[in-house]
Amino acid sequence: MVTVQLNTHFSAIPDHRRPQGRMYDLGHLLLFSVLAVVSGATSYRKIQRFMDAHRERLNDLCRLHWKRAPAHNSIRYALHGLDAKEVEAAFRQHAAELDGDRPQRAGIAMDGKTLRGSFDHFEDRKAAQVLSALAIDTTLVLGHVWITDEDGDKNHEIPAARQLIETLGLSDRLFTLDALHTQKNN
Repeated sequence: MVTVQLNTHFSAIPDHRRPQGRMYDLGHLLLFSVLAVVSGATSYRKIQRFMDAHRERLNDLCRLHWKRAPAHNSIRYALHGLDAKEVEAAFRQHAAELDGDRPQRAGIAMDGKTLRGSFDHFEDRKAAQVLSALAIDTTLVLGHVWITDEDGDKNHEIPAARQLIETLGLSDRLFTLDALHTQKNN
């Protein structure tokens, strides 16, 4: 099952919590948090409510014996201490496994998006942008990379696309990209 495979990768992420604070396994906590967010949870309390409402099914799915869902404070502490690069690596490994059975001729769609709510006028911070690579025949997200824009130019997506293609080892695939990637000098 896909969720169990994903939990295997999440379990490899180093746990920053003290041994006394590990009442709930980090891999399962992260997996259930992802399921909650995919189901529409937008806060730690909503993640906790999701886990509480679906606790019996989640226990059956992962062969657990949780008597109650973790408190929203515990979820927040566990998630805030995670290394984002480790989590991204776990997702990429899982996506690579899912993508491995497909023919190499399958296309890849790449698109950059601005993350809603990431602009902060008070802190003088620009909106965050991310470039995603998706396998078009299965709608599988293969990876993301942050788009950095030092010079205010729209061409910053071009080097991000090159970086993502190289990082994921996708050089032998057919790509669909925005028209901005047709420039000859970049």
